[in-house]
Amino acid sequence: MYIRDATVADLDAIAAVAVATGQGEEWTGADPAYIGHLLVHGRVVVAEQRGTVTGFGATRRIGEGPEAVTMLCDLFVDPGSHGLGAGHAMLSALWQDTPRRMTFSSLHAHALPLYTRSGLDAWWPLLYLAGDVRALSTPARWTVSEATSGEVAELERRWTGTDRAADHAAWAARPGGLAVLAVRDGVAVAAATVAGAGPEYGIVHLAVEPGSVPHVARDAVVAVLASLEPPDGRARVCLPAPHAATRPLLSAGWRSDAMDMFMATDPGLLDPRRSVPSPALA
Repeated sequence: MYIRDATVADLDAIAAVAVATGQGEEWTGADPAYIGHLLVHGRVVVAEQRGTVTGFGATRRIGEGPEAVTMLCDLFVDPGSHGLGAGHAMLSALWQDTPRRMTFSSLHAHALPLYTRSGLDAWWPLLYLAGDVRALSTPARWTVSEATSGEVAELERRWTGTDRAADHAAWAARPGGLAVLAVRDGVAVAAATVAGAGPEYGIVHLAVEPGSVPHVARDAVVAVLASLEPPDGRARVCLPAPHAATRPLLSAGWRSDAMDMFMATDPGLLDPRRSVPSPALA
């Protein structure tokens, strides 16, 4: 088995592995725009056996310096090559010399033990919530306005110290992509990008002003979702189960149709009461 850095020439082989593992949607390994973004702004490796790509993995570094976090975005092995050690070998290459690590693990029986052996613990589930935006009402004193991806990224950088400009630009370039600001009493307190094809359309990532209490994060999510106008009225958001917006969405008839597990070397790498992360790029 040979682990190497991926190139643009591997896009078709990576897509084949993604499709073989049930990841054929937009913004997965089957999407050249997604893998292309990671090739430029992250790191992508492939596992080769006898000259054939049998798996791929990717990471994205969030932040700079000793506080930077390495997000594992993908780790997939063709089902015909399971049990040969490709996942462990790729993970070892991707997470070498990266002490602060996190990922959203699938519930596959092999996934959690693999990440636990790599120093991560399981902390809370990430719920894939979907529902009708027409069942939601914009909270009092809130408005949502369109912005540029640069404006959204600059607010997040100001609030968190982390530059996500490249990610927001890539998210906004997806089908239905739109950068928005959630404004309370005339002040922008949350910045988000909305995107996605078909049933995947919804909030991709949302950042809130530091120091905001959980109910502000809750209202920001509800306000952004209520402002959307998908053709069938349905949208999606991925929320930590403890997030302040989870309960009101469930009360409005939204449902969780899937979940991942947040795993990290430190539970403080994401705030489950306020964070609205991208499952792929956090």
